[in-house]
Amino acid sequence: MYEIINPILPGFNPDPSIIRVEDDYYIATSTFEWFPGVQIHHSRDLKNWRLLPHPLTRKSQIDMLGNPDSGGAWAPCLSYHDGTFYLIYTDVKSHKTVFKDTHNYLVTATDIMGPWSEPIYLNSSGFDPSLFHDDDGKKWLLNMVWDHRKGKNSFGGTLIQEYSEEEQKLVGPIRNIFKGTEIGLTEGPHIYKKDGYYYLLTAEGGTRLKHAATMARSKSLFGPYEVDPTNPILTSYEKPELVLQKAGHASLVETQDGEWYMVHLCGRQLKPSLHCNLGRETAIQKCEWTEDGWIRLAGGGNSPKEIVEGPSLPEYPFDDEPTKEEFDSAELNIHFNSLRVPFEENWVTLQERPGYLRLYGRESLNSVHRQSLLARRQQGFNVDVETVVEFEPQTFQQMAGLIYYYNNRNYFYLRVSHDEQLGKCLGIMTSNRGRYDEPLEQEVSIQGLDRVYLKARIADENFQFFYSTDGNEWMKIGPILNASILSDENAEVIDDGVFMEQGFTGAFIGMCVQDLSGQNMHADFDYFSYEENER
Repeated sequence: MYEIINPILPGFNPDPSIIRVEDDYYIATSTFEWFPGVQIHHSRDLKNWRLLPHPLTRKSQIDMLGNPDSGGAWAPCLSYHDGTFYLIYTDVKSHKTVFKDTHNYLVTATDIMGPWSEPIYLNSSGFDPSLFHDDDGKKWLLNMVWDHRKGKNSFGGTLIQEYSEEEQKLVGPIRNIFKGTEIGLTEGPHIYKKDGYYYLLTAEGGTRLKHAATMARSKSLFGPYEVDPTNPILTSYEKPELVLQKAGHASLVETQDGEWYMVHLCGRQLKPSLHCNLGRETAIQKCEWTEDGWIRLAGGGNSPKEIVEGPSLPEYPFDDEPTKEEFDSAELNIHFNSLRVPFEENWVTLQERPGYLRLYGRESLNSVHRQSLLARRQQGFNVDVETVVEFEPQTFQQMAGLIYYYNNRNYFYLRVSHDEQLGKCLGIMTSNRGRYDEPLEQEVSIQGLDRVYLKARIADENFQFFYSTDGNEWMKIGPILNASILSDENAEVIDDGVFMEQGFTGAFIGMCVQDLSGQNMHADFDYFSYEENER
């Protein structure tokens, strides 16, 4: 027997949906405005996981151009039936006021590696859709319903409607089968059938510190649903001593040997800020069923454990991934993501200069349309990142470099640009809740250098930029910056009880280029290394 150390999917991997297909386990997680859409990880032992090709790789499957920060692909649900994988997801077009525009779609594939189909539109009544395959062959879509009306519960309950595979649309009456408990903010519904009961697992309490997983059951698919008498079955609320905070939004799976596990969202806090700059992550808990038919965490209680007993399966580790990307392949590394738009040769290419990543400058870091930015998740608290860039800007409106990014209002940017007096120069741009700053009193002239090496060191809440002219001797540039601002907590702005700004993602680090003159000046990056450390 082996142990599993949580989180199993570190870094920004929220809203997990888990399934087993014979001896293989798959988890789908949200990606929000980052492209490609939806992450799918694979395991054979519930301990070791590897990232698979993304299912939403085409603009026709998810068109996020203009989507707000933390819009896009919310809470996917992965399921499998009769040789076909089904993936349900929401494309959120707006979410910052009393209204939410939430369009739900379905794609399918006969192989988890793809290709995945063109999307089938389902509805727009709410988010967190899931698909339940009943024993009689019928399929049912569930989603929370969003109620914008004043004086109403905006999390208005769990809707269910039949999905006709033959007609490729929803059919029949729409029923509200569960209004939730006193915890409130009921979302993330999943149905499981066991021993004659339909079990409805939902997320409640909101996806911050009050988050929880609620279980209810009924003999009828349409209810009424009886709530577990010990509810919530999982939560970290008011348990500040726990490493895994925000526990909720769960999904269940049964192993080949009849063991049960629950994957769930969680967050790990920096000290002393208590912010979670790695975003909302995925953890796993072992479960047991009681004699009266309720599921419980193994060992009792409802607190998420950092170390969990593994299943009675052989360990199945995967090879370690290289820490340095040399850009020698014909395709981008699977861990790189862009904002909202697909990888296209007109702005990102590995072909024009073999062995280099070439990015063409487009819009500013404030844009929700066409940024030329390529980044990967931060998945550890202590990380060293390094790259080298060749760039010949002719104006201050042309910039390229190393970006530490949460959203278009929160970032740190070490960039090469041009100054009328200094010529080619190195400077820092920062934004905290939209407040722009340039912390260097004097930018560093690098006039005459063909290339400049850039490095970032993340040590919990402390973040430091470095630069080098030869890749060997490094010099600090700028002050120690506060990594905790790149978090959901710092992104949240509430005015008179209304969420004016919200964040649901996590910190990314990578490369970007801007050309605000419209000349599409390009920059070439020779490598990108990302290495997690124990400090």
